[in-house]
Amino acid sequence: MKNFDLIVIGGGSGGVRAARIAANHGASVALVEECRLGGTCVIRGCVPKKLMVYASRFAHDFEEAKGYGWDFDNARFDWSTLKLRRDQEVTRLEAIYRKNLLAAGVVIYEGHASFVDSKTIQLSDKEMLTGNTILIATGGVPVQTDSYEGAQYTIDSNAFFDLEKQPKKVVIHGAGYIALEFACIFRLLGSEVDVVIRGENILRGFDKDIQSQLTNELLMSGINLHFSNNIKAIKSEGGSFTVELNDGALLDSDCVLRAIGRVPNTTSLGLEKIGIELNKQGAIVVNPFSETTVAGIYAVGDVTNRVNLTPMAIREGHAFADTVFGKTPRAVNHDLVPTAVFTTPEVGVVGLTEEQALKQCPKLDVYSTAFRPMKATLSGSESKVLFKLLVDRVTDRVLGFHSIGHDTGEMIQLLGVALQMKATKKDLDATLAVHPTAAEEWVTFRAPTTQHNL
Repeated sequence: MKNFDLIVIGGGSGGVRAARIAANHGASVALVEECRLGGTCVIRGCVPKKLMVYASRFAHDFEEAKGYGWDFDNARFDWSTLKLRRDQEVTRLEAIYRKNLLAAGVVIYEGHASFVDSKTIQLSDKEMLTGNTILIATGGVPVQTDSYEGAQYTIDSNAFFDLEKQPKKVVIHGAGYIALEFACIFRLLGSEVDVVIRGENILRGFDKDIQSQLTNELLMSGINLHFSNNIKAIKSEGGSFTVELNDGALLDSDCVLRAIGRVPNTTSLGLEKIGIELNKQGAIVVNPFSETTVAGIYAVGDVTNRVNLTPMAIREGHAFADTVFGKTPRAVNHDLVPTAVFTTPEVGVVGLTEEQALKQCPKLDVYSTAFRPMKATLSGSESKVLFKLLVDRVTDRVLGFHSIGHDTGEMIQLLGVALQMKATKKDLDATLAVHPTAAEEWVTFRAPTTQHNL
């Protein structure tokens, strides 16, 4: 039986970062991964999805280019070519993850790990490892469902990347960022898309104006949205499907994609043997330093269900390693998280929504603008950019940036820096505009569009 200073269960972004940093601090480290190194983000999430987003947006580019004198009448898309190139890139990135881990001295084990006791884990091949410290970084998995007839015909967001052919008619169940990003990818690549939405809005938890504007953009793109609805049954008919909704609508489909959320991946880890506490959502309960209710066992990333984003998992993993092995204890701040949704057009937000801001600041100034970007003057596109700025009138502090439009994900990264530095509206006013750009609107707001006085 081999003993290590640290055993990391899970080779995703958080686990890999923790393993490398701990090894750099001098710890002997073992990492166990049952699938592929890189986790959801690299293998079946952020990275391959963003490549698909890029591919889909060429459809917009070709169409808009006609207004600038270009002719792309013979443009043709091939799904199999994209899949091949995308998968090659994922394989390349996985190899880099492996190389970096090995270079740091981390011992990699392939297989599933489960706890025997609080210091011992067993691998799929029955090999036992012991660790003075154990980190759980197993991420999250798509929600499964058997709540309606024919649920077995659906695929989840993982299986999306295994599709060998592009489906011509797609039904997507869900209204979060994964569902909507895939809806835009399919639609721009030429598929007919229906999105089934349980509630009355998309992107739960986002600012109301973002929800409204993105809804309009999705409808303009030709995506069919079925609000206040659910799937009642799916029937298979010779390789295609008929999807029946609660309101009686029947949708023809070649593919039904289930994107109704993700849950912490704690199945068959043997957590019950060692008494690790889980919350009502099945997430591992941790303190500000990512330690579980069992001494010496820690957890980072989506399995804790704090802020389920790759950069946060990386930061948590790094902070854990510094705290336990680097003798520099530090907790991660889970507030003020910049976020991008890679729909087309994309969404970039950081800070409070208008509703959240009003709970903290009864005197709130709202600056907003919606406009056709300069590129649309010749392309003829009806898509609009939306910028929304929230300011505490008493302190002049900026509380939130909310945006929809081309490259707003890139903008929001830098605006997150401004918010982190406690920027004021006067700071924005004092910043010289870069003209002509869409982003100059952030520093040229003059009068509030709405003033709250609660």
